[in-house]
Amino acid sequence: MTPHIAIIGGGIGGLCLAQGLRKAGLDVTVHERDRTPADRLQGYRVHIDPHGARALHDCLPAHLWEAFLRTTGQGGQDFGFLTERLNLLTLLETPKAGDPADDHHSVSRITLRQVLLSGLDDVVRFGKTYERYERLPDGRTRLFFADGTSEDADIVVAADGGNSRVREQHLPHAKRVDTGIITVAGKFPLTDATRKRLAPRLADGPNTIIPPRGMGLFTAPHDLGEPVTYGGIGVTEDEGALMDNTSSYVLWAFGATTGRFPPEISEMSGGQLKDTVARMIRSWHPDLRRLVDMTDADTVTLLPIRTSIPIGPWPASTITFIGDAIHSMTPMRGIGANTALRDARLLCVELTHALTDGGDPVAAIARYESHMREYGFAAVRGSLRSAEQFIGDSRVARTGFKTFLRLVQRFPSLKAKVFA
Repeated sequence: MTPHIAIIGGGIGGLCLAQGLRKAGLDVTVHERDRTPADRLQGYRVHIDPHGARALHDCLPAHLWEAFLRTTGQGGQDFGFLTERLNLLTLLETPKAGDPADDHHSVSRITLRQVLLSGLDDVVRFGKTYERYERLPDGRTRLFFADGTSEDADIVVAADGGNSRVREQHLPHAKRVDTGIITVAGKFPLTDATRKRLAPRLADGPNTIIPPRGMGLFTAPHDLGEPVTYGGIGVTEDEGALMDNTSSYVLWAFGATTGRFPPEISEMSGGQLKDTVARMIRSWHPDLRRLVDMTDADTVTLLPIRTSIPIGPWPASTITFIGDAIHSMTPMRGIGANTALRDARLLCVELTHALTDGGDPVAAIARYESHMREYGFAAVRGSLRSAEQFIGDSRVARTGFKTFLRLVQRFPSLKAKVFA
């Protein structure tokens, strides 16, 4: 009998893994606590890097890979470092790859979820809030859900996010902590008219804005040009600017330590959050102030930043983890979703080989976890460093970093070596 694989959580990583396992002919179900596919949608774009693109290419059937490519943004990927006065510090050129599976892409999280859910009607079970598991005498695992139901599985994959209940039971020493950093994000509508109100660099590609100290701003265009849909993918019936995945915009995310915000920040409306950020950047370049001022308040949200704490190896078993369930990280390097996709591809490869060639699935999971811990926890550490630099409070350190960026901009060979 084909072993049954149960995935807890239907986020980006869990659904990508389900697509890959289904493509390989394996028996898989996804248990998602949302009642419908439209619950808890996230209205911002996500950057897919070559790791994420390769995972999507390998795990998705060909027509869904095509749907993904047809519905991505068309903006550039050259990454700029700018001062708060919009002076260029350095620009990291990212040449377009010959193969889309090795390239960078901007995609709406809503659209990506539509792609990943396609064709999985008999795989994804909504309204299934996971509570706990029990080990059975035959080596299988029984999963219990809040609705009183249970399911037995040969292999369990926890893809249930940063607050993973599976991790809490299986690896109780693996903790996730608050970084003391808060970000506020919004969407500036990008049209022919509004594009003329911004410096070209802000609409040309992603940027990090580096003021003298204590805070930072990230911007990234999601430029759809003429929006394209593909078999119903690329459009949503949800109303409001936040959930609109058919219009172009510039995503901005302002970050600072909790102490720099008003004490009542967590109770503020979108309009109040927007006004708070506007006050904090009132001395910045007018185009950056305009980016915030012209943002629809309905698209502005508060995002406290948390991170996991890397842990040492644990004994491999038929329970394993992908994505934020094991290596939750700050968003300051933009690699959280891509690391989850990388997990999904690697675990899919290992399980497929083991389960179709008569191998040992626990040995396959051990190989996966060994690699995943290495790159996953490296990503956690790197993302935390980036977050600390993003809101760094040392004026001397900021000045030194800006000097370094200006230096590498003058010497292309040095820049290529440093940022390789």
